[in-house]
Formats: sequence, structure tokens, C-alpha cells
Amino acid sequence: MSKTEHHDFVLHNISKSIVDRDIAIFLEYDLGLIGQERCLGADWPGEDTVRSLVQNASGLFIWAATACRFIREGKGLAKRRLAVLLKNGDTSITAPEKRLNEIYNAVLNHAISLDYTDEEKEDLYRVLRDTLGSVVVLLSPLSAYSLSRLLYIPTEDVNQILEDLHSILDISEDQTCLLRLHHPSFRDFLLDKDRCSDPKFWVDKKQAHRRLAESCILLMSNSLKQDICGVKAPGVFVTNVASSLVDQCLPLEVKYACLYWIQHLQQSGAQLHDNDQVHQFLKVHLLHWLEALSWIGKTSEGILAIYSLEAQIMVSLICGIAGES
Repeated sequence: MSKTEHHDFVLHNISKSIVDRDIAIFLEYDLGLIGQERCLGADWPGEDTVRSLVQNASGLFIWAATACRFIREGKGLAKRRLAVLLKNGDTSITAPEKRLNEIYNAVLNHAISLDYTDEEKEDLYRVLRDTLGSVVVLLSPLSAYSLSRLLYIPTEDVNQILEDLHSILDISEDQTCLLRLHHPSFRDFLLDKDRCSDPKFWVDKKQAHRRLAESCILLMSNSLKQDICGVKAPGVFVTNVASSLVDQCLPLEVKYACLYWIQHLQQSGAQLHDNDQVHQFLKVHLLHWLEALSWIGKTSEGILAIYSLEAQIMVSLICGIAGES
């Protein structure tokens, strides 16, 4: 585009008063719609409330947008959720990052009801960490259904966890739609122990990759086999087979596992040994894995992945020798 048709702005150079005014307009409009939806009265939320929320936003539109989504998804508890946000904020001047941490913590704390027993809550927190930890380190987005299949977590458990997370995740009622973060700042928050200091929510990045690597290998071990598409003709061209048959025999989560298990393994920092999970998988399913990659047109990626795996094996051998000495 020519310079006459667009203007470049450095956001942090824009006057704070202008940013705060724009955030106030956004909050007044969106909260006004929520007030109409929940019949909260024409004077809700009020100028003083908007002013406090603008101050809490500290110039971050993502804070304001997340706050509105958090309040809206509370439905009949909209007033209570607004009160939570106002309570978390104070009149002191705080770094914008801290404000963002506060709202993400508020969203996560409201994802698990206080009505559950301690044992039930512990199970739900584990599912929450596994689910969100996987979402933020996935190398390609998956649907809620595919994610539950990959992690071997019941679909109803994943859906229950995701039910109150619409303010931070783009979640469709159609379970085949891909899960996406509304903003990458949530990934940064969840993986940073200093920012996400609550052990119930903090995600260890290496552990999340290890969990996914193990799940990918387990899923492939249980899914892959010779002639997985049942064409009974080794020389058939992939282009001559209906893509719907390939999708049926190799669903999204299996394709993901075939493509990314080695990358997750590398990023987990795991050391490889004889007769470990990786060794056992390759002894039985190496050719099945390569066949699956050929069906989805990713054979070259598989070859590169083997070279990467070979390099990781060498590193593990060197570390093992160093440890023995």
C-alpha cells in the first residue's frame, strides 16, 4: 500500500490519555451490551466503575477485552465477576504485566468451582494443567475432541474444564473447530513461574512437551498398522485414494502425533535409552509411521525428523558416557 493509504503508529508512543479514552469507550460499549443482555439496568456499570477498570487495564486492550469476556461468560454472575475484578485492582500504579497476571489468575481460579471436594478439585486441577499446558505448547492447533483423544482424557472432562475458559480461549460449540488462544500473552503467563506463581496452574514447559511426546507415541502405537487405509494395493498412488478415507483412517490427532512427536521429544529434554518407549515404538512401528506420513504427504518431514532423532540419540549417548565417568 502507498504511504497515502495507511499510517504507521508506534503504540507505546501514543499518549496514555488517548489510550485510556479508547479503552473507556470500549468498556462502556461492551459492558453496556452485557448489561442489556442480563437486564442490569441503564446505569450499569457506571462511570466510576469504568474509570476503575480503565486504571486497572494499565493501557492494555487485551486486559479490557479479557475482562469483558470474563464478565460476559459469568452470565447471571456478571455483577459478581465485575466485583472480583474491581477487588483485585487497587489505586496504586502497577506494572501492566502485573495487571494482566491478575486477570488471568482470576479467570483460572473461577474455572474450578469451590463446591467440589478437595479430591475432586485436585483431579480437575490436573486436567486443567494437562489441557492448558498442551494447548499452549502445541505445534499446530487441535480441536477439543482431538486434544482429548491425544491426551487420553475423557472428552467430557476436557469440555468441563474448557466451559469457563472462553475469556482466554476461542472455544466453539462445534468440537471439531480448532482451539486457539485469544492472545499469546496467556501462553507467556502460563509458562512463566514468576508470573503464574500458583502451582495449581503453572505449566512446566519441558514437562508439557514430555507429556505430549509420550501421548503421541502411545496414540501412534495404538493406531498405526500396515495398510492402515485398507487399500490392499501397496503400489497405489495417494492421489487415487479419496481424502475422506485417509481422514477417516488417520484422524487429526493421529496426523498430529505422526508429524510432531519427535519435536515434542526434543523440546522435553528427555534422554533416550535402549528399550525405552521410543525404542520400543520404532522397533514395531517405524514402517507403519513412515506409511502414515506418506498418506498425508509428509514423507520428507519424516526423513528430517529421523535425522533430528538420530542427533538426539547421540546427545543422550554422550550425556550417558559423561555421567558414568
